[in-house]
Amino acid sequence: MAFERLQHLSAELSAREAAISRRVLPAAHVFEREEVTAFEAVVYNPVICLILQGRKEMSVGAHRLSLSEGDALLVSHDLPVYSKITQASPEAPYRALILSLDLGILRSLYEIVGEKVSDVHGARALSASATDPAWVDPIVRYLELMDAPLDVQVLGPMILKEIHYRLLLSPIGGMLRNLLSVDSHASRIAKSIHQIRASFRKPLVVGELAQIAGMSQSSFHEHFKSVTGTSPLQYQKDLRMIEARALLERGVPSVSAAGFEVGYESATHFSRDYSRKFGCSPKHHLARAS
Repeated sequence: MAFERLQHLSAELSAREAAISRRVLPAAHVFEREEVTAFEAVVYNPVICLILQGRKEMSVGAHRLSLSEGDALLVSHDLPVYSKITQASPEAPYRALILSLDLGILRSLYEIVGEKVSDVHGARALSASATDPAWVDPIVRYLELMDAPLDVQVLGPMILKEIHYRLLLSPIGGMLRNLLSVDSHASRIAKSIHQIRASFRKPLVVGELAQIAGMSQSSFHEHFKSVTGTSPLQYQKDLRMIEARALLERGVPSVSAAGFEVGYESATHFSRDYSRKFGCSPKHHLARAS
């Protein structure tokens, strides 16, 4: 019943967002597509994503997921994600509710629950499960505020805090629990991720990233891969590929210009990495923009 109510409210929220071309609720957004897609690349910020209709396939590094109606995806760190919608139509569009997560809200719970939860070994920055009424119910209540702007301001923050709390204690909340402490490995890796994102066009210096994380280089490599599912170098390369594809599809003057813009010194090296990642040459995506 709660999930059906969530589907109804999300469809209503999507219609309102389309009508006014902006978000109605600060932390929530409905994503829709009416047709299947090829693989797309995007950087996910921390979110909980609920699949309300249709199907989607995703990959982060070697970790691959297939999601369908009733599934939920939790992302705890900024991650380069490759995905494609595999079931959608104008009559039954792919629809997902995306709720942004706030690490400030999460860490505000530390004094209350910090000593009652422990680090979860093997937790991933991207994890999936079936939707759970424990946190679907407060999400429904949050969406029900869309007609009352004053309630959004007054009650919204309290409901969002409850959602974070419910997710924190849920089976897919392992990495969120690891993030509770600002000195945890997960939090330290989050700092290094922020640095990579801020300077992904520059050469990667692992020693500096390890220093930011307060780890030895070997420990940094180990914990970075356990959190993100990939190496620091591959993470940077994925960021470069995502940005390069966006540039090509916007009609950047040339393939070499796109490569140089994202930090490559060799156009040949760029084209080789791009083709390996997307299965087609950068010229293909540039031609689509013209």
